[in-house]
Amino acid sequence: MKNFKDLYEGVASVVQRKKLARRMSKLAKSPVAQMKKQRAMLRVRNPTKLAVLARKKTIQKFRDKFYPSYKEMSLQQRVKVDQMVMQKYGVKIDKIAKKVAKQLQKLEIERVKKAKEGQRNA
Repeated sequence: MKNFKDLYEGVASVVQRKKLARRMSKLAKSPVAQMKKQRAMLRVRNPTKLAVLARKKTIQKFRDKFYPSYKEMSLQQRVKVDQMVMQKYGVKIDKIAKKVAKQLQKLEIERVKKAKEGQRNA
């Protein structure tokens, strides 16, 4: 059985990504998906999801630091930059992501409390 991390780290082509993006944007508008998202906000995320989030944040920090104009680049340039960042700083990213994951774990309970409080007030 595939777990979350296996599915997340799978490589997809540009066509597959665009197809998935179209499907997900349509799905995100449905009431079922919106309720699922609200319920998920009231739960503490598991360590795997936190690790993925920490890794994303860490990679984004490296992109912002070394390539400030990343968002204005073309798709091909961004792919090339991502490859270069992972080649040069992959080990460093892994180390920092572990630390960031621990910080996120501490903040997770506070996030859930805020979400529950916001739901009570609404």
